[in-house]
Amino acid sequence: MPFDHIAVIGGGAWGTALALTCARAGRRVSLWEHDAANAARLASARESLFLPGVTLDARIAVVSDLAEAARADALLLVVPAQAARAAATRLAPHLASRAPVVVCAKGIEQGTGKFMTEVIAECAPHATPAVLSGPSFARDVARGMPTAVTLAAGDETFAAALAQAIGSATFRPYHSTDIRGVEIGGAAKNVLAIAAGVVTGRGLGHSAAAALTTRGFAELVRFGRAYGARPETLMGLSGLGDLILTCTSPQSRNFRFGVDLGRGEKPEVIHQTTGLAEGTFTASILADMARRRNVDMPISAAVVALLEQKLSVDAAIESLLARPLRAEG
Repeated sequence: MPFDHIAVIGGGAWGTALALTCARAGRRVSLWEHDAANAARLASARESLFLPGVTLDARIAVVSDLAEAARADALLLVVPAQAARAAATRLAPHLASRAPVVVCAKGIEQGTGKFMTEVIAECAPHATPAVLSGPSFARDVARGMPTAVTLAAGDETFAAALAQAIGSATFRPYHSTDIRGVEIGGAAKNVLAIAAGVVTGRGLGHSAAAALTTRGFAELVRFGRAYGARPETLMGLSGLGDLILTCTSPQSRNFRFGVDLGRGEKPEVIHQTTGLAEGTFTASILADMARRRNVDMPISAAVVALLEQKLSVDAAIESLLARPLRAEG
């Protein structure tokens, strides 16, 4: 099952990093970008506007024709979660039967509550959805720093072949068939990273940050169990691993968003300076899905209240500290 030609749909920071990774793996790479200014920058200066200073490998061809990109052996869909439906709809007419479409966004679609592979299956039913997620920052991956992630598809042999195709000495994809578990870890951790940022922005100390991350992970596990994720997936790279990374590093836009929120900035102001923080879109639908299955997620609910400006930061923290003492679990 060779995947010698890989197309990356989306030339932002993460798309550029993954294109470089595929080139290092010895693949022929086509990179397609919808934003005209960024596409021009990629083609002329050989770098993304969103990842300045990182030069594209010579083996990466910047293409302007989406149909041409869709003829690759496998596609990495590297667009924001809320743009996945539009991108998949545009791709669908050009895809070959059973073409692998690997979603590289971490989120849940607003309005429908669908996970990213469900969106792909709905918009391009003849494609084969997969998902790539895990503790990874675009700049680290682009520079060839050691990184491990999880790639999940419905068929184990298929997932293993995809992982082999994009893996290299510094980029190690572990394969899985637990698509839902990988998607849940990636989506939920973004919301929890906002909460971790609030703790840091409020200056509550490292002990509080550790407690928040640990109890946040308990929420993630409860949610995952309710929606069919495997425990070992949630304990792995795409769950606990990604949570640790995004809850502790200012490289995470979700964490930085939370820091500014904790310092008293308004959400609409933070959006203008921080850029896209996927957790702000995922938070409300995550909380709704938790309520539908009676999953207790107080930290995620507090993030929603902060984003909707229904609670102040101090009131949100007080509400969490005032919860009844109980057995850990």
